[in-house]
Amino acid sequence: MAAAAVLLVDRHDGLLHSPLLPIHIGSVLIVSAFVLASRALHDRDLRELAQVRAVSEAAQRVLLRPIPSKLGPFHVASMYRAAAAHALVGGDLYAAARTAQATRVLIGDVRGKGLPAIDDASAVLGAFREAAQQHRTLPELAASLERSVRRHLSELTPIAPDSNERFITALLIELPDDEDIARVVSCGHPAPLLRQGNQVTLLPVTQAAPPLGLAADTPNAFCLDTVAFGPGDTLLLYTDGLAEARDSAGEFFPVLDRADTWSWDCPRRLVQHVSVDVNRHAGKNLQDDLALVAVHRPTHPVHAGRAPQ
Repeated sequence: MAAAAVLLVDRHDGLLHSPLLPIHIGSVLIVSAFVLASRALHDRDLRELAQVRAVSEAAQRVLLRPIPSKLGPFHVASMYRAAAAHALVGGDLYAAARTAQATRVLIGDVRGKGLPAIDDASAVLGAFREAAQQHRTLPELAASLERSVRRHLSELTPIAPDSNERFITALLIELPDDEDIARVVSCGHPAPLLRQGNQVTLLPVTQAAPPLGLAADTPNAFCLDTVAFGPGDTLLLYTDGLAEARDSAGEFFPVLDRADTWSWDCPRRLVQHVSVDVNRHAGKNLQDDLALVAVHRPTHPVHAGRAPQ
């Protein structure tokens, strides 16, 4: 098409029999060939990038499995925002597991952020999925996670000189099906929010243990707190990416002050409202990973075979 256009222009200028005509057409054809070759290479790179992203997303979803919207009698929702561009996971982590008569939830935060922290996060998640149903109490489970983290860090010592400086803050929560309580073990992690009635408070933690990797590896080193968690109550677990989100003036996100403005009756809407609210405060480019898990005990539990409304 470009060569035909050159032919029409040269005809208008009386150059059909001039030696300039083949030069003009040849130049256009050479440039067109370069453009087509460049486009072909670009398309090939796009296909390769799409394949790499697909593999990366599949691997990341295996690492950070989505939590089902219903676990036993509880309605659950989760959300993850990674600080690294194009990443689905980073240094924050969450997981949930069902035991015979309870739901156990883990949320944690690896020292560091983004893709370099995935190795430590994967070690904790794998250990939790393996041990969640093997230990009768949360302190026993926390001690097992501590031993797993220590083994992981010791294996990294030859290739990662900073492995003795790594740690993972973690919060373990157990919600029995037939008791209106929540059992909590904190390993240096921010206390979750608890909504009961129209009041939102920080869930009380008597004594937090050191983060995983720095704690003792016996159950008696972990303090177990028990709080009321009845029908209609909701827990919001979060990582410090929420509390430490800053606006343009450097002000931290006021988690407790903003909590009264969120919709708490539906976990899915709750995490959406929190995400939108932190966007308004800090913008869409968070400087740290952010994980949220909301758990709601409905007033009238639905049948196990039915999905929550």
